[in-house]
Amino acid sequence: MRNNTLYYGDNLEVLRKYIKDETVDLCYIDPPFNSKRNYNQIYNNVGQDDKAQAQAFIDTWTWDTIAEQGLAEIKSNYNGVFTKQNINLIVGLEKVLGKGALLAYLVSMTLRIAEIYRVLKQTGSFYLHCDPTASHYLKLVLDSIFCAKGGDFKNEIIWCYTAPSKVASYFPRKHDVIFFYTKSDPPKMNFDEIRVPYSKESLSRAERNVTKKGGTIYDHVELNENGKIPEDWWADIVPASRKPGERLGYPTQKPLALLERIIKVSSNEGDIILDIYCGCGTTIAVAEHLKRKWIGVDITYQSISLILKRLEEHFDKKTVDNIILNGVPKDMDSAIALANKQDDRTRKEFEKWAVLTFSNNKAIVNEKKVEMAV
Repeated sequence: MRNNTLYYGDNLEVLRKYIKDETVDLCYIDPPFNSKRNYNQIYNNVGQDDKAQAQAFIDTWTWDTIAEQGLAEIKSNYNGVFTKQNINLIVGLEKVLGKGALLAYLVSMTLRIAEIYRVLKQTGSFYLHCDPTASHYLKLVLDSIFCAKGGDFKNEIIWCYTAPSKVASYFPRKHDVIFFYTKSDPPKMNFDEIRVPYSKESLSRAERNVTKKGGTIYDHVELNENGKIPEDWWADIVPASRKPGERLGYPTQKPLALLERIIKVSSNEGDIILDIYCGCGTTIAVAEHLKRKWIGVDITYQSISLILKRLEEHFDKKTVDNIILNGVPKDMDSAIALANKQDDRTRKEFEKWAVLTFSNNKAIVNEKKVEMAV
């Protein structure tokens, strides 16, 4: 039985180097949304003297050498993972959008979605969590990869929630979008695992049990004693920020109940769950609780540290000890290699790794510099 694995590094590199074809049963990702928002509630090392960390943790995009290289890989069909439709789509978007922030974001997502398709089993399912900012473009990307290869678009799930809002020029934006795709063969759909209570309206309608033979009305509804299958709009799941016992202070944290519904319906015990933007580790925590195997990836050591701490607190130290940690320095040579990284996105990672490791994942990163909180 394989060990659960937590990768510290760039998720595209991890996908290409470590995750084999058709080995994953379910992939859920909650990637950047291209929201142009500053998420520095935890990752607050974003002063003028630390521009590199701002680039790592702020959901803004620029056209740079990384985007240029990604575009070239798509056009040249690097490793053969891109479809003709996908290549034509990105070429067309380059002409329409130009080489700017939005195209940089879409190139980044395209590179990773193509690899996710590759690593999914034929019966595998994929859920991409986003918001309306760029969801219309992301669906085009998903269709050009999944549907072009025989996959299937299943649902656009709308997760509705409420929260205080002070907007004056538009209706409050209080929903996220979750695209659900499958790869090829009939997927696992464990609907009985996620049934919810009937509403009063549906109960009264069912109790009428109306049938008009020879007419246009057929209103016969058979109730399942365990409830109904949720529709494609989910308004019954409260955000993690409104649940004190669940809230971790991570700015984009998703609720446990949301991942429980997705993992229960699209996987079985022992299946492999993948999250390449694992952040504070909600997918991992739920997969562990539901007795699934899991693979997590994140580019910042603060997320790795938070996940390890979360697993130890909610499960036990043995759970953490059995995890394979890949990319985390384990000797002097690998520590020096991390310290000497030239990539701006990870320039300060050595200090964070050192402080968090030394403090057994209990340190706090201050605003201007990395140090242990007293």
